[in-house]
Amino acid sequence: MRKIYNFSAGPAVLPEEVLEQAREEMLDWHGSGMSVMEMSHRGKEFMSIVDKAESDLRELANIPANYKVLFLQGGASSQFAVVPMNLLEGNTQADYVHTGQWSKKAASEAGQYCSVHITASSEQDGFNSVPPLEQWHISSDTAYVHYTPNETIGGVEFQWTPDLSVAPGGNGNIPLVADMSSNFLSRPFDVSKFGLIYAGAQKNVGPAGLVIVIIREDLLAIPPLPRTPTMYRYKTHADQASMYNTPPTYAIYIMGLVMEWLKKQGGLVAIEQRNIAKAKLIYDLIDASSFYHCPVSRSDRSRMNIPFTLSDSGLDEVFLKQAQAHGLLQLKGHRSVGGMRASIYNAMPLEGVQTLATFMREFEKNHV
Repeated sequence: MRKIYNFSAGPAVLPEEVLEQAREEMLDWHGSGMSVMEMSHRGKEFMSIVDKAESDLRELANIPANYKVLFLQGGASSQFAVVPMNLLEGNTQADYVHTGQWSKKAASEAGQYCSVHITASSEQDGFNSVPPLEQWHISSDTAYVHYTPNETIGGVEFQWTPDLSVAPGGNGNIPLVADMSSNFLSRPFDVSKFGLIYAGAQKNVGPAGLVIVIIREDLLAIPPLPRTPTMYRYKTHADQASMYNTPPTYAIYIMGLVMEWLKKQGGLVAIEQRNIAKAKLIYDLIDASSFYHCPVSRSDRSRMNIPFTLSDSGLDEVFLKQAQAHGLLQLKGHRSVGGMRASIYNAMPLEGVQTLATFMREFEKNHV
């Protein structure tokens, strides 16, 4: 057993039994005599790995048959450009919900390909909440609406899925696009409500480098923007079952092991309940304290990323140093917001969160 708890926002902690299985299979996968890293991506061994990974993902997320699952390279940030390249369909405008730094980056990148309309924003309160649907204003000629269900840096998370059919200016035909990178598979979600979902793997489901795209098949018929590179066309990869070129094979293998692990935990319903319990431990401690503070609106707090500050910022480095001595790593907040951040993704065990809570109580007791 490892002696540390890794609260990194990403690349993040992976289930220990997944890492142990990967270690055992490193030199020889299932008697093949090869490491997964050495396999041909078109060979029967790797094809069995990727087929099972997709099958398990479809089962876990209850992905409808009319959606394609793509395993791509480039991470989620690549999709900031690939989404407008593929979904504009002759339109000159796309709508973005601005709730923090990642949605801002997505909107900024899209601005190179079209006019970006900010549907709603929580900038007025420092990005510490989610703008309610009744405050959204969807433009009449938008190609799609993009939002970020969980802002990793600010610790703001949507606890609901936007219904564009009832949003001001919206209708049920506008594709909803979501960057689910930091809360993917942390709870059940209805795939049928989305046109496209993308998620970087390195938070909840695997190593960095892999991005998972779930796209409704009718959207594949949209002609990409002129001069869109072949590699940046969703249809290229959908037609070739993610094998147009060499995909990130080892990352897909690890993702497949995580899918198996999630199924053993009881699936997304069970993992959501565990994530709720873990987050509650820390939020309850913060709310009962005058020493710690979380700026995020209680109704919009992330279960995955918990930002908090100390009443005396001069104690920040002392807190981090002592936390590390207790085996609690990567608690420093993002440089843009400061303070602390505990990322408690699916693979963070309850014991790790309990250990953090105990340390936080002791630190407060010693420094008040």
